[in-house]
Amino acid sequence: MTGSLRSLVRQQRRAQGTALAQAALAAAAVALASVLLLGLSGWFIAAAAAAGAAGKAAALAFNYLLPSAGVRLLAILRTVARYGERLAGHAAALNALAEIRPALFRALAAGRPETALALSSGEASARLVQDVDAVETMFVRLSAPWAAGAAMLAGLALTALASPIAAAVLLTAFVALIGLGRGLARRLAEEPGRAAQAGVGRLKDAVAAYLAAGPELVCYDLEAAALAAVLDRDEALGEAQLAALDAEAVLGALQAAITGLTVAAVILAAAGAGAPLAALAGLAASVALEGAAGVLKAFERSGAAEGAERRLDEILDVARSSSPMADPFGERRIRLPGGEELRPGERLAILGASGAGKTRLIERLLGLRTADLDGFAIAGAPLARLDVAFVRSQFAYAPQDARLLTGTVRENLALASPRAGDAEFWLALADAGLEDRVAALPRGLDSWIGEGGARLSGGERRRLSLARALLRPAPFLVLDEPTEGLDPAAEALVVGRLAARLERTGQGLILISHRPAPLRLCARTLRLGGAQPQVDAAQGAPAASGEE
Repeated sequence: MTGSLRSLVRQQRRAQGTALAQAALAAAAVALASVLLLGLSGWFIAAAAAAGAAGKAAALAFNYLLPSAGVRLLAILRTVARYGERLAGHAAALNALAEIRPALFRALAAGRPETALALSSGEASARLVQDVDAVETMFVRLSAPWAAGAAMLAGLALTALASPIAAAVLLTAFVALIGLGRGLARRLAEEPGRAAQAGVGRLKDAVAAYLAAGPELVCYDLEAAALAAVLDRDEALGEAQLAALDAEAVLGALQAAITGLTVAAVILAAAGAGAPLAALAGLAASVALEGAAGVLKAFERSGAAEGAERRLDEILDVARSSSPMADPFGERRIRLPGGEELRPGERLAILGASGAGKTRLIERLLGLRTADLDGFAIAGAPLARLDVAFVRSQFAYAPQDARLLTGTVRENLALASPRAGDAEFWLALADAGLEDRVAALPRGLDSWIGEGGARLSGGERRRLSLARALLRPAPFLVLDEPTEGLDPAAEALVVGRLAARLERTGQGLILISHRPAPLRLCARTLRLGGAQPQVDAAQGAPAASGEE
């Protein structure tokens, strides 16, 4: 595990230290009680049989009450301790994940484009689900060494009662089991584990991509080809999982073989101490070696965990600039390509033919693509040297392709301003010309809009995206084709209300549009498509405040 995730996991281990300590102590108590229970049971059965064979007097003299009470006590102790281990261990893991998963999501959302935005939705989902689950397994199994250690100490103590040689045999077998198990796990399980973790991401990536293109696949009769591609990735994942199961079977066979041989050798070494002690030693040795199962399972899953850690580190290891803002509290002017500047409150339209790079340009400005050192700058500092989170905090963005959450109107609006109240939500909807439509929904702001906003029309989805952008407090509003798909009346309403809002708030505007009505909001234009971008005064004055 490298820097970022290691630091995050270490932090959560400290935060969950009490619960992890409780889980470790409970695991040790389970192992100790299990060894003592089986050893005492073996001794009790053998001693009772010997007393019965010795005659009536010996049988009557045999004290069976104390051993039977001990068996019951140990059984109850083991049950309670096992429950406590599960409760504390999983509580620690889940509480840790409640901090780790949001931290990963924040890093993914705020990361530099070459790292975060290079991930497909399927791959990002796999990292935030399957890879984090591997981290959960690490937390849950932190108690395994304590359980193995307690089981071995108890086993050594009981076998030593019968014979020191039996104890030495048990210790040798335990060391051999751990050593061989670790070696076989590295050889057989690590690579399949890593392949399975990566395979989940590739399968999710393919499924997400083909589902998004579902209508086209049906239209062009490509369902069979898409299914075949998905099944190929599923088959690769299945092969990796089968290889991991084969490794698990080999490790299980190793433990069973070593346990069987050890029990036979311990009983043979303890035979001189009598049948009751020999039975105690043999059963104690069996349970003591069984206590190593958790450690072997951790070895077996180390490959998957290491693969998960490597991919999660790619999210967390986001390069941050050490260069501070030239004037972090001063006027944050934007330098445009060609050296022109855009001051807060000014409005700029970006023009050019389709394919000229208008959307790419603003995506660089917003930190959604890698920015060149000689391109945009904020307060004199090149974007490429600024912290991505700071750059993005300067802009509220409504993209051309309006993406909505599967949820309610309120949940979509709250993305931009989680602490905003209903009054702010309704004002933003009004400024986007959508308040009447939302008010007519059965539950208003709490109305379900379907998967990706499927219950809304294309124009309504675009205006909801615009309202979301209007809620974000930022110096500049960046709009990419905000009125595309609207009829003239709806466009006039949106443009008029947007003009009034900009006059009221003093917010700056960077606009891409092929339609003349929105362009009248801007006093300057940036023309793309030539050898050098050109900044000119826009033709026509900005639209007057109020509705058109």
